[in-house]
Amino acid sequence: MGVDVMDNKELVRLQRALYESRNPTRRWLHCSRRDWIELAMRRFLSQGERALEIGPGSGVYIPVLKDLCAQVCVSDCEHAYLEAIETLYCDDPAVRTVVDDITNSKLNDESFDLVLCTEVVEHIADSSAAMRNIARVMKPSGILVLSTPQRYSSLEVVARVALSRELLWLTRLFYREPVLELGHINLMTARELQVQMSAAGLRIVEQYKGGLYLPLVAELLGVTGQRIAAWLEQRIRGTPCDGILWTQYYVVRRTR
Repeated sequence: MGVDVMDNKELVRLQRALYESRNPTRRWLHCSRRDWIELAMRRFLSQGERALEIGPGSGVYIPVLKDLCAQVCVSDCEHAYLEAIETLYCDDPAVRTVVDDITNSKLNDESFDLVLCTEVVEHIADSSAAMRNIARVMKPSGILVLSTPQRYSSLEVVARVALSRELLWLTRLFYREPVLELGHINLMTARELQVQMSAAGLRIVEQYKGGLYLPLVAELLGVTGQRIAAWLEQRIRGTPCDGILWTQYYVVRRTR
């Protein structure tokens, strides 16, 4: 099925709007993820030659990638998703876009010092193939920064109902701002994802879980609700219950 260019330009705009949501919890969930990923990239790579971002979305990480690497390659399997990036960076020779399916990638072996893959694998049916190709295109000394939602997080469980076709209109009315279907077809537990990374020849050097969504508390209590979620998140992290936190994060290197 083809991709509607106008729909995807709108999608990019809506993705950027998440970081400025009027709902404090919604804004916190997205901004805290962005901040963790940016800090991880800066801590593990001071300077490199080439970076790859797989599935750039609204392009929020490209300025950081440019700070860290001389060349930034931005890839997606649909050209329509890359058009907004091309418009923003049309006069910047340091940024190039390429249509590439990471599950069957044509990118060269051992090409990148830094690979960023955030909120992508949950949209890919064959994530094992994606992991193998990510490992292949990384330089032996390179790093991968990856994030993806947890299968049984409270947000994903509630979203299956609240963002269903039948109730999406009601959720939009409640938030009074754009809300999209998530399109998550491959949610994994931490264990499932870690097995795939290990099989691809990747080893974890740092991992983290974060982001707690509390139904109704998030929607009805405003800033107080966000503070309650942040307080509980800190106490849940690292316990057997941390599977309910929204996002799992990894910094990864090659093993071979």
